[in-house]
Amino acid sequence: MQYDPNEQPHQSVAKFESMLKTDDVYFFDAEDFEEIIHHYLNNGKISLAKKAIRMGLKQHPNSLEICLLDVEVLVFENQFERAEALLDQLQQIDPQNEEVFIQRANICSKQDNHTAAVELLRQALVLCEDDLDIYSLLGMEYLFLDEYAQAQTCFMKCLDADPEDYASLYNVVYCYEFMEDHQGAITYLNAYLDTNPYCQVGWHQLGKQYYSLKMYPESLTSFDFAIISDESFIGAYFEKGRVLEKLGRYHEAIENYTATIEMDNPTSHAYLRIGRCHEKLGADDQARHYYYLTVHEDPLLDKGWLAITDFYIRTKKFTKAREYINKAINIDGENPTYWKRCAIIHQALGDLDEADFSFKQAVDLGNYELDTWLRWAEVLRLNGEREAASEVLLQGAEFHPEAAEIRYHLAGVCHELGLDTQACEHLKAAIFQAPGKLKAFKSGYPDCYQAPCVQRIIIESRKASE
Repeated sequence: MQYDPNEQPHQSVAKFESMLKTDDVYFFDAEDFEEIIHHYLNNGKISLAKKAIRMGLKQHPNSLEICLLDVEVLVFENQFERAEALLDQLQQIDPQNEEVFIQRANICSKQDNHTAAVELLRQALVLCEDDLDIYSLLGMEYLFLDEYAQAQTCFMKCLDADPEDYASLYNVVYCYEFMEDHQGAITYLNAYLDTNPYCQVGWHQLGKQYYSLKMYPESLTSFDFAIISDESFIGAYFEKGRVLEKLGRYHEAIENYTATIEMDNPTSHAYLRIGRCHEKLGADDQARHYYYLTVHEDPLLDKGWLAITDFYIRTKKFTKAREYINKAINIDGENPTYWKRCAIIHQALGDLDEADFSFKQAVDLGNYELDTWLRWAEVLRLNGEREAASEVLLQGAEFHPEAAEIRYHLAGVCHELGLDTQACEHLKAAIFQAPGKLKAFKSGYPDCYQAPCVQRIIIESRKASE
């Protein structure tokens, strides 16, 4: 049975599937099989695609196109040897077939041999008249090789031929961003928008580049044009809200974030931003409400748990803050920021042993911030564990050798331990690094500050600076 060549692909697919339910065998043109196979591949139905390939090759054993689709499936299933053997046969039949080189490049790419893939795609370019798809593939291979300038050139060629190829537009901008050339991206996007003034994607990307350079008025204008070009462009409303936040226009920011929620399913990120705006406006009840919505919408979003925890820390409701940070830790106990917040809360509540444990967890999980070491040492010192405090400060100094704060604290703790020689050494280093922080040292360690040896160092440093 031969189908009308004018039938639509979905009709061919329907008749093919009807045939599979019976014992009948229908005849299809090779072009029909190609359409059927492409349909199944595009929809991820690999087993049906393989059935169509087998039947297609039985009816059209000399069809290079069906054979190449067979290769495509073999490559997808990582059967590289079989695919290469079939490609060898096809290349003998048609040495000038660019698709053979493309599939060989695909195999090399999947084997992480991106340099070889580039060379094969360049050979395909020589053979192919319609080369835009190859430039796109070539651009991706250059991205794998971190050769962003070459990748960018390839994607620009795609965009020159098809201004609505937004995937290539995103990739061009991505290359600019990776090369940290935001101004170059702005120049390119402005030129692109001169010929495509109603491209919402172009305006959106331009707004993000201006935002990166803190050019907020220009960024706001770009997002406005994106919304004019497409009133349903949710991303533009969200980004516009971020700009308005930076400009302190919180009520307008809330309006734009709310628009994203009204146009589509609400997101935790929108709830979080609305909550932050309300907090900046002093509307604590509203802020708390949206923070609750944030963690309810996405319990895995760490920014949501931190926002509601920090809200209660700011309002000095530490018991409530502890309740929420414990919930966060129960969900993700490997998050170092959670443990640091937990430590700060326990410290505020006077639970020094719990604070000590939490700071240790934070550091073990990779939080090496200067503030972490200083707070942890202070907890140990308040708990009467001055030797442990000294050890923590020395560890912190390894990560922050330039931090005079650590040296000042080491001087104070060593003095409290009766180690005046070490105390003086640390103090000399601290004063040399940051003499302006001596006043804070006097407030934190008044006994050490008044010690004769410390006074001599202070007097000598002042004379040296005169």
